[in-house]
Order: sequence, then C-alpha cells, then structure tokens
Amino acid sequence: MRPIACIHHPEGHIYMEHLTLETFRTKVFDFEGNKDWKYAGEVPCIIDFYADWCGPCKTVAPILEELSKEYAGKINVYKVDTEDQQDLAAMFGIRSIPSLLFVPQNGKPQMAMGALPKQAFKDAIRDILGVNSLTLD
Repeated sequence: MRPIACIHHPEGHIYMEHLTLETFRTKVFDFEGNKDWKYAGEVPCIIDFYADWCGPCKTVAPILEELSKEYAGKINVYKVDTEDQQDLAAMFGIRSIPSLLFVPQNGKPQMAMGALPKQAFKDAIRDILGVNSLTLD
C-alpha cells in the first residue's frame, strides 16, 4: 500500500491519499453495501486515476497539489494508481489516464479525462462540487 503523501502548508498538513479498493469503500463509496451511489465523505472530493509512467498524469499532479492547498478543508484529493489498483480502475471503466472523478457531497459523480489546466479544475470544483476557492482567482 502506498503511503499518504503529506504536503506541508502554512495552515497545517494537506493530505493527498492513495486509495485502495478497501479505503475507497470507507472514504468514498461502499459498493458492496449499497446499490445506489451514496458518497461516504464529509467534504466533496476529486479522485485522480493515474499511473507513474503517464506523462500527462505527471502534469496534473502538481496542479492537484496546489488545489489541495487552495481548497484546504473544503475538498479531499485522492489518487488511485491504475497499475496497482486495477480492479478499482475497472469499476469506473478507466480506459485512458489521467481520468478525474469529481464527487460532490450530494448527487452523482462526474468523470473528466485528460490533463486539464488548473482553471478547468477550478471551474469543475465550483460547478460540479459546489465549492469556491479560498483564494482570489
């Protein structure tokens, strides 16, 4: 299991956790206990489906780190290594990476594919997750 990546931030530590099938069930959705989607988290999240060898994934990673700082306490950012967690990637039909799942507190999650620019992430966080940035754009 991969360690939790801890990013130092003036207001405290920001965590970008690598999810496994087991931690996904407790932090995001218990697909064994529920047929209908019911998000288990306390704040909306973004799940980054990636692979270490993927060039565009490496472009997205620092953007997600920045966003985890800007939206501290308002969203969680999770990562799923599609090479290590193939069953979890298969559940979402991941065919290309990076794939990013935006999970609102209520409602259905939405998937985006490709290396999005930072502003596209901010727009999705606002429009899909219903969360505004702590910083001015």
